[in-house]
Amino acid sequence: MPDFELSDDYQDLSDTVRDFADNVVAPVSAMHDEEHSFPYEVVKQMGEMGLFGLPFPEEYGGMGGDYFALALALEQLGRVDQSVAITLEAGVSLGAMPVYRFGTEAQKLQWLPSLAGGEALAGFGLTEPDAGSDAGGTTTRARLEGGEWILDGHKQFITNSGTDITRFVTVTAVTGTSERHNGSIKKEISTILVPNGTPGFTVEKPYNKVGWNASDTHPLTLVDVHVPEENLIGVRGRGYANFLSILDEGRIAIAALATGSAQGCVDEAVKYAKERTAFGHNIGHYQGISFKIARMQTRAHTARLAYYDAAARMLAGKPFKTEAAIAKMVASEAAMDNARDATQVFGGYGFINEFPVARHYRDSKILEIGEGTTEVQLMLIARDLGL
Repeated sequence: MPDFELSDDYQDLSDTVRDFADNVVAPVSAMHDEEHSFPYEVVKQMGEMGLFGLPFPEEYGGMGGDYFALALALEQLGRVDQSVAITLEAGVSLGAMPVYRFGTEAQKLQWLPSLAGGEALAGFGLTEPDAGSDAGGTTTRARLEGGEWILDGHKQFITNSGTDITRFVTVTAVTGTSERHNGSIKKEISTILVPNGTPGFTVEKPYNKVGWNASDTHPLTLVDVHVPEENLIGVRGRGYANFLSILDEGRIAIAALATGSAQGCVDEAVKYAKERTAFGHNIGHYQGISFKIARMQTRAHTARLAYYDAAARMLAGKPFKTEAAIAKMVASEAAMDNARDATQVFGGYGFINEFPVARHYRDSKILEIGEGTTEVQLMLIARDLGL
């Protein structure tokens, strides 16, 4: 039978990040959420703790850990502040990981140490105005002339793309086309590293979002952007396939974050149900409340098992695409359902933004959308079943 007990090292990491989340992150979460401000001071401390370097080798400035270690950290951060958690998740799995997985040795040595140290952030430029779930619909183009890539196009919903410490965005772009046997046109999609500040590369005004208010998210515009030929990440024409593999890994990370949110809602609801009294008893005395919270705990527990399983398969070198899709779907739905139920337990207070459950209620919906919608996960699962 599988062993889901954490080793001492994993447990120590989880406990350390939990303590950091409770004592450093949580006290400033409401402020950053209300001000829509990026938590630079928190990110700096996360960097000093080595959280951004968890899955990377020490030779690139990392901690020599693995992806499950990152997932455990994300779960603990997600309990109290999804904006901080997604900053870490996107910084590692979307910003740095493409360079680590597919970059040249020179690219790794140039970019990874500052990313792994939390001194810099990077973005993942996949989504476009007309290419979301259908990432193959990419219209951003890059042509190679005189040893330079020249890019033109638009990207949207790009996390960590416009902070003061953002160094680059890895962009998917069409670098060529070919004709299929049936006469249709096949796009050659590649990934190219575009440093922030490159002429023609504009980070547009940040979005006014429903949630994740302390997370940095912008649309991007590229007009006649010139970068060196060596900024190609991976093999030309493999950009789409490479980004899909990055998303598979990222779904485990998002599942861990969502599990943390689901558990955070349980923790807040239990505490409130023991303190709040009505009709002579604390409200947890009544089955209408206690059963609701019991269902919440069941969702969080199930989500945790799902992402543990997907991560274990990934680290063992086994196929994990379907399990990652299941984990992402189960955990994101658990987060959304638990946020709704926790808000109901809190009553009117659950509708006040300064309370954590209200932030979870606003934050959790994007978990069912970002890094693959629920519908995309269902498509992947069904495809694995041969449907």
